[in-house]
This record gives sequence, C-alpha cells and structure tokens, in this order.
Amino acid sequence: MITDRRRFLRATGTAFAALAASGCMRGSLAAAAGRAGYGPLVTDPAGLIDLPAGFTYRIVSRLGDAMDDGFTVPDAADGMGCFDLGGGKLALVRNHELRPEQDGGGVAGPAYDTVARSMVPLPGGTTTLVIDSQTLAVERQYRSLAGTIRNCAGGITPWGSWLSCEENVQRANGRFNQDHGYVFEVPARGTGLVTPVPLKAMGRFNHEAACIDPATGIVYLTEDREDGLLYRFIPNVPGQLAQGGKLQAMVLDGVTDSRNWMDANLSFNQWVGVHWVDLDNPEAPDDDLRKRGSALGATLFARGEGIWMGENELYFVCTSGGHAKLGQIFRLRPAGAESLQVFFESTSAEQFNYGDNLTVAPNGHLVVCEDQYTDVVTNHLRGITPRGEPYPLAFTKEQTEWAGACFSPDGKWLFVNLYSPTRTVAITGPWMA
Repeated sequence: MITDRRRFLRATGTAFAALAASGCMRGSLAAAAGRAGYGPLVTDPAGLIDLPAGFTYRIVSRLGDAMDDGFTVPDAADGMGCFDLGGGKLALVRNHELRPEQDGGGVAGPAYDTVARSMVPLPGGTTTLVIDSQTLAVERQYRSLAGTIRNCAGGITPWGSWLSCEENVQRANGRFNQDHGYVFEVPARGTGLVTPVPLKAMGRFNHEAACIDPATGIVYLTEDREDGLLYRFIPNVPGQLAQGGKLQAMVLDGVTDSRNWMDANLSFNQWVGVHWVDLDNPEAPDDDLRKRGSALGATLFARGEGIWMGENELYFVCTSGGHAKLGQIFRLRPAGAESLQVFFESTSAEQFNYGDNLTVAPNGHLVVCEDQYTDVVTNHLRGITPRGEPYPLAFTKEQTEWAGACFSPDGKWLFVNLYSPTRTVAITGPWMA
C-alpha cells in the first residue's frame, strides 16, 4: 500500500502490541462489551454508503469511465494497493476479477493469454489510477495487466509493485494458449501494460492474496479453497521474485485442521507452534499442491482470503472458517519461534459475515471487507479492534461486495472498491480516534 512502509507499520504495530497481554476475545463477548467502533451508521441521503458521523466518502472511478489509453474501466474491481509516487501523487493498482467471457473494457496490447481463435486478450488483470493525494483528482487511468483470469486479490511489495493473483487454474486447452493459476507483478510506476511474467515458482493454485515480510523478503500466500493451505515463498534473491525460490506449506504443531467446523481444534488465546514443509513441482499441472501438502502434514484452512503484514506479524482471513462457518482471522508471528493464533472467530452474521480483503487502519484496527451473497445481501466493512472486538464501519445498500481496502500513506483516505458495478471509493474521517 505504501512505499515508506516501516514508518506506517511502527505506528500500527504499537497499537497491536497490547494484544500480547490481552489475547483475543470471542466475538460474542466483544460485542457485548459495546465499546468498539465509531458509533452507529448514519443513513446516506444518496443511498449508497452508510458511515458513522464524521465520516464522508467520494467516488473517484467507476465502471465505463474513459481511460487515457482508449479503454474503459472494467467491472469486478477486487483487490487493490495504494502507493506513494512522490510529488503529492498516489497510484492505486486495482484488480479485476473477470472471467474469459466477460467484457474487459476493450483491452488490447501485451497480454499473458488470448482467446486462441480471436487473439483477443483475456479480460482479467489490473488497472492503475494516478491521483492527486489531496484533491483525489484522477490524473491518469490505464490498463496495467491483461490476459489473465479472475485476478481476485494480491499484495503490495516494499519495493513499490503489486502482486496480482489469479483465482483460477484453467489449463491450456485449445481455446486458451496458457496455463493459469499464477501470480504476476505490476510496478506501480508503470505507464501502461506490462509484459506479463507468471511467477511460476510461487505455485500454481487457486490464489487469493499475498503479503511480504519486509524483514526477510518472504512472501505469504493464501488459497481460496475449502481445504486450502497457507503457503510461503522464500525467494532466491529477496526483492527479485522472478529469480525463483522455494515454496512451502504451513504445519501447525498438533493441528491438521484449523477450520473449527466440528471440533474447536484451535481455541482463543492459544498460540500454536509453526513449521513448514517443502513442496516440489510448484507448477502443479494437476492442481494438487494442497493435497500433496496435506499428505505431508500441512494444516487445512477454510478459504484463505485477504492477508496483511503488520509490524513483525501478519493477519489473514478465512472466509468460511469457525464453528458457525462465518469467518476467522488468524494472526501469525513469523520471526523467531514462529507461532499462530486465532485472533477472531465470528459467532453471528451481525458480527462478521464472510470476510475477504483486509488492511490495517492508522489506529491499529483491522478493516475487513465482507463478500457474502445470500438471498439478502447485506455486506459491511467491518472493524476489528486490537482487543478483537468487531463493529460495523460502513454499509452499502447495493447488492455487491466490498473489496480492495487500503489506506493512503498519510492515513487520511481509505480506498476501497464496490465490486460490481465497479466503483472505487475514498472514505475519510477520524481514523485515529
């Protein structure tokens, strides 16, 4: 999200340090405490986004807007990162989770893959917005990655690029020319479509999100499967992911299943030791990395989604984890004697319902995007305090999900997407309260 990560992370890390003493609160107890959040949501006169008093929003980009490269803004805006370009300019690199049959906004040019007979680029990929950090005026907007399928989430790098992840494992089959299921790197300072290079050593699987530990350069990766794993990639050369490396899967000491669907294999306030097993053949033509990893003792996770690096620890969401199958958030300390904890587990839809992308707010709270699709879609942005207390942060009346939450370097703006029809929104308010 930001180039100068360490200054920002020091601030958020201080707030999270209290967790070591207080541990995690079960969601129902936290809700009963009634101390979390910014107060009740206020009805939006425009009927789009309800926010607490003192917060406002504006739309900076939307589906169909003309872009500077002659294309238009595509639909299905998903994961996103914010980067400081200097000189008062920010870059937002935004995923589009598009399938081959969907409209890519007229994209043409360098692409990873095309529909074989027509040579039309596959519509998935990324767009980049360059905006003024104060006025939020969009100065440039263009396609930055094309020819991929279902770019769901991803992650920022400390060196100023976005890792865009394919949540699809389509094989080359005569209609498509390439195998899919890879991670692609998109520089925030690019000026147009990048030459796409699949980072094959980082694994071919149903990717969701990624984050990098700036202390080591290790990449942590989530997998959106009901029987998914948590992976890490140790690069041969930190900061140069295309140079290859080693892919591993997480093993929790004594715990083969973290999902807590039937039995509470992981309880609150319980730190569990972590080690890792090596995975061979990371390109996995049979889409069997998780199965081979599980056979080696790797722990199962319920649909790993958003992942974010804090100060010396990281957080990741499992969409359908927990006894109520409404979602879990895990906390991992990767340094020294590695350990993992259940930071939060939802017990009711009013607390937290199918979390997806997440980020860290300037006051140290987590901000989590909901993406449930039931008969009545009621998706919120949810806040989670450092004590593990959930609260509603925003609500959209539209039948869509939140995605791509990330903060500006100064902590003033929360940028977030309404998935479909695409709208990228900037929210401001008393974030440090």
